[in-house]
Amino acid sequence: MHIAVFSQYHTNPDCPATSRHYSLLAHMARRHRVTLITTNTWERQRLTHEYPWLPAGVEMLAADIPYHNRMGVAARGWAFSKYVAYAVRQGLRIARPDVVWGISTPLTAAWAAAQVARLRRVPWVFEVQDLWPSFPIAMGAVPNPLAQRSLYALEHGLYRSARHILPLSPDMTAYVRQLGIAGEKLTTVLNGTDFDLAAQATEQQVEALRTGQGLRGRRVVLYAGTFGRANSIPMLVAAAVRLAEQYPDVVWCFMGHGFYDELLQQAAAAHPFIRLIEPQPRHRVFAWFRLADVSVAPFMGLPVLDANSPAKFYDSLAVGTPVIVTNQGWTKTWVEQHRCGWYVPADDADALARKLGEVLAEPAILREAGARGQQVAAAEFDRRQIAAVVERVLEQAAG
Repeated sequence: MHIAVFSQYHTNPDCPATSRHYSLLAHMARRHRVTLITTNTWERQRLTHEYPWLPAGVEMLAADIPYHNRMGVAARGWAFSKYVAYAVRQGLRIARPDVVWGISTPLTAAWAAAQVARLRRVPWVFEVQDLWPSFPIAMGAVPNPLAQRSLYALEHGLYRSARHILPLSPDMTAYVRQLGIAGEKLTTVLNGTDFDLAAQATEQQVEALRTGQGLRGRRVVLYAGTFGRANSIPMLVAAAVRLAEQYPDVVWCFMGHGFYDELLQQAAAAHPFIRLIEPQPRHRVFAWFRLADVSVAPFMGLPVLDANSPAKFYDSLAVGTPVIVTNQGWTKTWVEQHRCGWYVPADDADALARKLGEVLAEPAILREAGARGQQVAAAEFDRRQIAAVVERVLEQAAG
């Protein structure tokens, strides 16, 4: 069948990004015609050139629309609007698809998919990566009550019009169900991770990295991801300072970029136990996770963030590194149920420092938690298995 995919941001493993859909599209293109309508935002941000920009068999139409994490609300809105105009225009020009796959974020990308599906009279499937507009509203990006109501109405209309919905976490699925959407219309597909890339993080590679970075004999706490407003970066810096008083041999590695770049640069300059690591291509991230004794996946204490499905959570467990979470939602339940990590309250630097002190003092506990996490990750987080589920949903939607 012919699948039209609407995703504003396409990445590949050469990019400092999760590249979820690279894996899924590669699977789809083996058996189906796939047309991806996207932007070239990430193509210019490739750090290596070890992978084809597109999986074999995928056709791409890409608009030239810049976007980055430090953009203000108006600039982001303009970028979203430009993609909508481009995506709808191209979606009406391509050969008629059998099914449309619309991927948020942003919500406007899914809206473009829905319009093309309606005009071409084909079904569409809605993949929900984050809860929009709840997230930007909670972050204060949409203060106008009328605009908020309009966005919520848009969201609810998209849920109703989609043939099927694919939320990326159990809590997202619960959120959509409480809006009155029938359970049979929903399939939870976790964000997942890439085990073929994780397998490249060999012990030899990790030891070379440890030596090259001067980390031999040091214990490592890793944060790898966006330095965004929602990620509680100031809290992590405060926790690092507190932990250093008790454990001066612990090094915190912050890998990524974003809103708090300057804050982390200042912290790294002031404290030798804080290291700022340049963003890494996806295929090299797993060696850093395997190097770490423990990783952290923090978010601010906003209820909407409890539903998140962060890539860093999956990537860490895939290589056997336990993870500390601050969400009260499904990730807390997951690490406690499988005993592969720990929960601390959001925005509580003292609690995080205490928990890290406890677990770093018990290397055997860390190893056991990591081993349990790796076992459950292999069973539940493999994107090759997730791709097969998404493919079945698309085939059933196409009828």
